[in-house]
Amino acid sequence: MKSFSESYKAAGVDITAGYAAVELMKQHVARTMTPGAIGGLGGFGGLFELDMTGLTHPVLVSGTDGVGTKLKIAFLMDKHDTVGIDCVAMCVNDVVTCGAKPLVFLDYIACGKNVPEKIAAIVAGVAEGCVRAGAALVGGETAEMPGFYPENEYDLAGFTVGVVEKSKIIDNTKMRAGDAVIALPSSGVHSNGFSLVRKIFNVGYTDIHRRYDELSGTLGETLLTPTKIYVKPVLALLEKIDVRAVSHITGGGFYENIPRALAGGCVAKIEKSALRTPPIFPLLQKVGNIPEHDMFNTFNMGVGMAAVVPGEQADEALRILREAGEDAYIMGEIVSGEEKGVTVC
Repeated sequence: MKSFSESYKAAGVDITAGYAAVELMKQHVARTMTPGAIGGLGGFGGLFELDMTGLTHPVLVSGTDGVGTKLKIAFLMDKHDTVGIDCVAMCVNDVVTCGAKPLVFLDYIACGKNVPEKIAAIVAGVAEGCVRAGAALVGGETAEMPGFYPENEYDLAGFTVGVVEKSKIIDNTKMRAGDAVIALPSSGVHSNGFSLVRKIFNVGYTDIHRRYDELSGTLGETLLTPTKIYVKPVLALLEKIDVRAVSHITGGGFYENIPRALAGGCVAKIEKSALRTPPIFPLLQKVGNIPEHDMFNTFNMGVGMAAVVPGEQADEALRILREAGEDAYIMGEIVSGEEKGVTVC
């Protein structure tokens, strides 16, 4: 007998829609399969066989995050195939700051109404993010929750596990004055600060399709640009450079995130004139009349990742990152201070 409940459907949950969504997403999940992935969708747990080649003391590194209120932009645009990239990026970019290679990813989608084509579009974005990160999408969950979420809305979160050799975990104890701070450019606002973004532009009331002279696309298109995934460039950098620290610039901007990776007594002195800031940020500051400090304490300001490397290895580090597709550049240096922190000057 096929699984079907008329009573559950009358309560707002159509389990057959869930089955249809799984069938539609299978082709996207298949793109993410790596040699360690075992089995497919449908089990109670995602299986992954850890390859221990080259590992003596493996350390698992995990991370979890969601897309946040950027999803409101996706709802207004009725475009759902990119937010999954954001979801993956927010997790894998965190674990790679330790030097870990992401192995697996799982997603969680909670929605008011399960529309199979929409769920499949979301998962297509998740799969694309996994491909960019080199992680296998080994499972997930879709929860239809009528009465909890509006019919046309959903939430999206994810979870990743990576691995790093214990001796290769990024160690900031060798950080010293004279080290270079390298910027890996962002693709835009990424997935942070959208409560402020929506307040500034009054999103939901103002036309999301409005065009500004400063932007190459509409406001909605610009804001929905997915978060860049830095896993492969950072791992390439770690193979040949004695990286002292890596920071993922998320909510809290420069002032919160860069110090998290600094050694005691080290200050990251950032040259404001060196930054390559996308036009969306000056537009946000102008329209919202936002103080400069708040901009650097909320947004990434065009820098998605910051890496600290020995000054004498800076040129080689830039070469490696550029070969990996990142137009990286030096945005500052490490100087001595009484307390670790950031100065933007």
